[in-house]
Amino acid sequence: MIRADLHVHTCYSLDCLTPLEQIVERCLQLGLNCVAIADHNTIAGALKLKEIAPFRVIVAEEILTPAGEIMGLFLSEEIPPGLSPGETIAQIRSQGGLVAIPHPFGRPLPRNSHSLTSPEVLSGVDIIETLNARTPSSNGIDRAWRLAREYGKAASAGSDAHTIGEIGRAYVEMPEFEGPDDFLDCLAQGRILGQKSSALVHLASMWARIRKRIAGYSAGNPS
Repeated sequence: MIRADLHVHTCYSLDCLTPLEQIVERCLQLGLNCVAIADHNTIAGALKLKEIAPFRVIVAEEILTPAGEIMGLFLSEEIPPGLSPGETIAQIRSQGGLVAIPHPFGRPLPRNSHSLTSPEVLSGVDIIETLNARTPSSNGIDRAWRLAREYGKAASAGSDAHTIGEIGRAYVEMPEFEGPDDFLDCLAQGRILGQKSSALVHLASMWARIRKRIAGYSAGNPS
């Protein structure tokens, strides 16, 4: 059985300072044996963690589109931000990856945007993140569950960890899987567990963002 936190950030994200080695240590402490590393607009951290972790690492990316964020899982190439949802989904598919909508009701959508929860976009989606530990309201979590059931999408869970203490706050217990297609089948058999993180974790993200911008952050660079 796999215990998978399917949404974790590293120091390669603008708003996270967590070193890769600390993520490995924390996962081993918690008994997590699978993580999806979904840094903002880069897969550099995921690829490096995959080299050093003694457990499964899914290379993922949280990609910013004009309508909000889309997550690609099982990626081999980085996808640039700023593309339309359709273009982003097409690039994920071209790599044989899976498409997920993270925290569908956990963040305000960009003004005048086309919602990622529209039927048009959801027709190309595999997974809805139903439990995101950073989603501020229980209503947002309930709405995500209803969305997944209405459209027949696999439900996932992730801590959306930007600090070491958040890792494992939400995760899935699921059977062993071999690849993307098998992952979807096993995810559908999984059990989602966890709880919301404190709203104070967002302060840590704000501080990381300020610190990195002062230092001249660029995507894919952990400094």
